[in-house]
Formats: sequence, structure tokens, C-alpha cells
Amino acid sequence: MFLVVTMFAQAQVATNIYWVQFTDKEGSPYSIDNPEAYLSPRALQRRANLNIAIDEYDLPVNPQYLQAVADCGAEIINPSKWLNGVSVHVTDPSVIEAINALDCVMTVRNCPNDLKAQEQKERWLANEMKPAASTRSSKGFYGGAEDQVKQLNVDVLHDMGFDGTGVIIAVLDGGFEGAENTSCFDNMREEGRLLGTRDFVYGSNSVYTQSTHGTSCLSTMGAYDPNNMVGTAYKASYYLIHTEDGDSENIIEEYNWVSGAEYADSLGVDVCSTSLGYITFDMSQWDHPYQHYDGKTAPMSIGAEIAASRGMICMNAAGNEGDGNCTLGIPADAEHIVTVGAVNAAGDRASFSSVGPTYDGRIKPDVMAMGEGTYVASGYGSWWPYYNGNGTSFATPVLAGAVACLRQARPYSSVQEICDALRACGNRADNPDSKYGYGIPDFSQALELLKVEEHSVAANEIINVYPNPSQGEVKVALKEGAKADVTVYDITGRQLYTYTFNGLNHTTLENYLNTLGTGVYFINAVSELGSQTVKLVVTK
Repeated sequence: MFLVVTMFAQAQVATNIYWVQFTDKEGSPYSIDNPEAYLSPRALQRRANLNIAIDEYDLPVNPQYLQAVADCGAEIINPSKWLNGVSVHVTDPSVIEAINALDCVMTVRNCPNDLKAQEQKERWLANEMKPAASTRSSKGFYGGAEDQVKQLNVDVLHDMGFDGTGVIIAVLDGGFEGAENTSCFDNMREEGRLLGTRDFVYGSNSVYTQSTHGTSCLSTMGAYDPNNMVGTAYKASYYLIHTEDGDSENIIEEYNWVSGAEYADSLGVDVCSTSLGYITFDMSQWDHPYQHYDGKTAPMSIGAEIAASRGMICMNAAGNEGDGNCTLGIPADAEHIVTVGAVNAAGDRASFSSVGPTYDGRIKPDVMAMGEGTYVASGYGSWWPYYNGNGTSFATPVLAGAVACLRQARPYSSVQEICDALRACGNRADNPDSKYGYGIPDFSQALELLKVEEHSVAANEIINVYPNPSQGEVKVALKEGAKADVTVYDITGRQLYTYTFNGLNHTTLENYLNTLGTGVYFINAVSELGSQTVKLVVTK
């Protein structure tokens, strides 16, 4: 799609990797008025469905800037339009001096590494991939995955025909070894639902190397092996994207992920599932202190926020660091993504599941899914096809597949509406905290919640309710007419409160709304102009 694609390096040597930050996108041959040059028709349709405008973030990096960096002697790896920069491979220090001297360059960031933090990552992955004791046998259609599917009530959506058909999921991970010939993906391949792969680590033609971690994650969604294992989105379509380098722990991997998410966006992906997280690196100067966990500091968190603003629903693992003062892995702190913690089949929190809150005080994780004793494909062939594994890495795709089914059922709901629905339908929505978040979401309830849409029979709105979502304080303004009869309902349709509102007596109505607990409510206003229903989301 881009001129610079042919400039991607075929190898990545982390000790000589640099991030080049550009000043602007001035003089670019791309324009907001011609998005067809850099976004696929499906990506544009998703934007249209969700009423999301094209903006400067969507413009690719200026190819003239990339050429100027290459002319200095650098090897181009991965440009990022959202961060407006490029990762490069350089061995000669004089090349860096030349790049720094370019007018279009703001800064150059060195991203070296050694092997210290890599040991921590290997221990984390080893624990996730280590088989857990199985306490259940195959149970009907879903096989060993029955508990993790039915815990979310996503089987109710399946019974209604919402199985992920027509929805595209991108899995961003550290490798998909064995996925090319694992039998539970045969149906995906036969039906052409494995849409493509992309490697942002080595620039190679294959993602089927380095790790079976991505294979196991993919299986929780895309497996279709009835009576053995069926995933939560067994009829969705998939892209497999390699962004995590299994041989190092380097901040360049965050930039790799952003480039991978941009690629997913350009293809029109609906849901991004990421079972990665970053806390410490091989070189401690790039470690993330608590102050970075504000959703807008770490490169990957910035990228995740932009990805959500493009209309993709981003699901990310909370991490496996257990209790403490914010043990999340970046980008689990990002505000507008769904951060997923782990529970067992009984709904009890796994002791290893990371906790918040974020540095700016927000509750994370958002919701929970089964990540202890999760049934997954091994990637090692027929001699050992499935096992029970532990990790928020597995809870995340279990939930992401369920979200894909919800997206199929509600194609015009915004990312924010879907995220709010998941929180509101959690089994701890009335008392959320930074260990469980809002709890385990009930997808049958989320489906019903999203069925009720805001609408106005009259030409003009009658009332304005804000902020919405609210963290407790609610304001109401009468927009047109002398007065309106207002009725407040809960999610079940039960009438909670009625009031005649004339705009001057707003305090009484606001005082009542401020007493509402966490949940979703509907405020119906009737005046001489007609009627209007406003959905109010409260997250205390």
C-alpha cells in the first residue's frame, strides 16, 4: 500500500535499533480528502458505520522524510503514522549524527538491550504455557472450552447466530508456531477466514516461528473442532500479526505493536486481541515507572488509544504480576481499551492476575474472563493437541472472541458503547475495584443493553444529560420547550423515578441521578415537542 513497504528490513538487530521522531507531516503526498490511498474500502466502511472522521493521524509518514533518513545510511524497519516516526537499523554512529541534523527530525531515540529482562519474560511465558491440572473432560459441542465460553454467556449469542461471521479479528502476538497445520484451524483455512499474516519483527514472510503463544491465544477464539474445542468466535476471520520479539525485551517492541495496529486499522479490522505487556526492559533506562501508567505516556498506550479512536475494539491482557501497587503491563493502562484480568472456572480471581489502579486513579482491569485452567491448543500437533494453561494472555482472547460476536450483532454501536456495556454487565458492576474490575461480563445482557438505542422522535433534542458516561455527578439541561415529564428506568425496564422538569428545577432531578449506582439507565423525556430516550452509563 505504501511506497516504503519495499524498504522494510529483512532482519532486526536490537542492539542497533533507533526510533526517529519526525516533526510534522508537512508536504506529504497524502491527504485527508483522499483516504482511499492509504485505507482499504473495509476500513472506510467501518469509519462510516461508526461516524468517525479521517484526520491527520491517518496520514502516512511523509515518504520524503523516510527517504531522507534512508539516504543518511539507515535501514528502514517500521514507519508509524500514528506516532509519526520510524524505527531504523544503524551500525555507524555517523549515520545517527546525519539523521539528527535533518530538519524534519525532532529526536532520535536509541533502543539498545541486553539479556536481563528477557529472563523475566521467559519465566512469564513458561508459566503460561505450562500445562495446568485438568479437572474436566469434554462437554458437548464446545469440548474442553465449555467452561470459558459459557462463563460469559456468549453461547447464548452463538445460539442466536452471532458466531463472529463477517467480523475481522487481528491477533498481535509473539509467534504462531504450529498454527499453519493445527487441526482446529482447518475450518478457518478451508473457508478462507485466515485472511493474512504480517511480521513486524523480522520483516520475514512467516509468522509461524518463535513461539506457540499466539497459536494458543488464537485457539480460544477461532478453534472449531466440535466436541473437542470450539472457541468464542469460531466463524470470525483473522489476521495474525507478529510484533513481539521473543529473543529480547526491548522498547522497540512497543513501536512494532503500534505499526501492527496501524496495519490492522488499514485493513478494516474490527477487534484487536493483544496478549502482550511491557514493564521492564533489557536496558533499565526504558523501564516504565508508575508515573507512566496514565494511558498517554508509553508509546504502546498512545497507540492503543489512537487505535480505539479509529473504531477498533482493543482487548489487552492485564498481566501476570499478581498483587501490588499497579502491576499492569503497558498498554493495559490505556483508557479506551478493554483490559482483561483472569479468573478460574468458578469465577474466582487468579492470584497471578495483575491489578491497578492506573497512575491517574482509574480502575483497571476493566473486566475478567477465564485465564486459569483455560483450554487452549498447544501448537504441537496431534500428539498433544490441547492443554489447560494459565495467564491473562488466555483470558484476553476468550473475551475478544465474545466481543467479536457482540460486534456482529451490533455493527453500529460505538467502541465506547461496547466497552461501557461490558463494564455495566459485569457481575461486580455495583462494586468495581482494581483487582476484579467490573467483573465477568454477561454477553447476553450486553446484547440486550445495546439493543436500546438513543433516539428522538422530535426534530430537536429535549434534554441534555452530561457527562455521559458519568462517574457519579450528573447534570441535566432542558434544551427545548417549557417543560418535560421525565421517567428514569433501569436496564431491566423497571421504572425508578418520575419528575416534571422545567429547566429551573434541575437540582432535584440531578440530586436523584447522582444517587444511582454503577450501571446503565434510560431517561425518557416527553414534552410538547415529542419524546426522547437517553441512555445514561454510570461507572462509580
